[in-house]
Amino acid sequence: MKSRFLGAFLVVALFVPFLIIGELPFTVFISALAAMGLYELLSVHEVKKKFPILLKICAYILTVYFCMYNTESIDFHNYYDYRVMAVIIFLFLSPLVFLNDNKKYNLEDALFLVGSVLFIGFSFNLIIISRNYDITYLIYLILITTITDTFAFFTGVLVGEHKLCPKISPGKTIEGLIGGTLMGTFAATMFYTTVISSSKSLVLVIMLTFLLCLVGQLGDLVFSSIKRYYEVKDFSKIIPGHGGVLDRFDSLVFVSLAFTILMGIL
Repeated sequence: MKSRFLGAFLVVALFVPFLIIGELPFTVFISALAAMGLYELLSVHEVKKKFPILLKICAYILTVYFCMYNTESIDFHNYYDYRVMAVIIFLFLSPLVFLNDNKKYNLEDALFLVGSVLFIGFSFNLIIISRNYDITYLIYLILITTITDTFAFFTGVLVGEHKLCPKISPGKTIEGLIGGTLMGTFAATMFYTTVISSSKSLVLVIMLTFLLCLVGQLGDLVFSSIKRYYEVKDFSKIIPGHGGVLDRFDSLVFVSLAFTILMGIL
């Protein structure tokens, strides 16, 4: 428990200054987190099979590029450069022919690299754009994930009896899901209506915030399923009591993706 509180303190102490400063320092900081997240994702895969080193280097470069792409924009309707996407597809699929050795590199490896680069780069890019759009919106998303996660944990510890997804995450309970969702919805809704906008329909804000709280917990379970598949407890040990970057940012990644879809409504 002490290590969990220490880890949370370290994350806040490091993240908040960059969040407040914004602009290029925040972009560089989040891009570094994206690179670390990619490292963790590739590392769990390499528990079973290694990637060619040159392709790994290309994956890091492209992930950071995607993360930093067009971050000066505050428009959630921008489109990525399809030429870059074409490069990614060619870059990771072409070695199937040149290497011609399924033991060293196969279609599963290629698609894993393509998916990892697009997923991590795109998701963390959205976090940066959310900050550039309006810092209060990113704080709103962070409140959703942190309050939901915190109260889901304590509710589960205190009164949790019914397992939520025992095969994926044995420690999560239905009671924790309910407690975390209710408190996350309450806290984030209060923030939205008092800081961001008081003109929006309260019922609409509550409904969408409730949905985002559920999406955040879905993200947690999705990343837990990845760890379960590769038979690892955490993506890394960089954050005491929490694991790695993806262990800490899993919910925020999914909430950011969902927020992009709902941006026209909120």
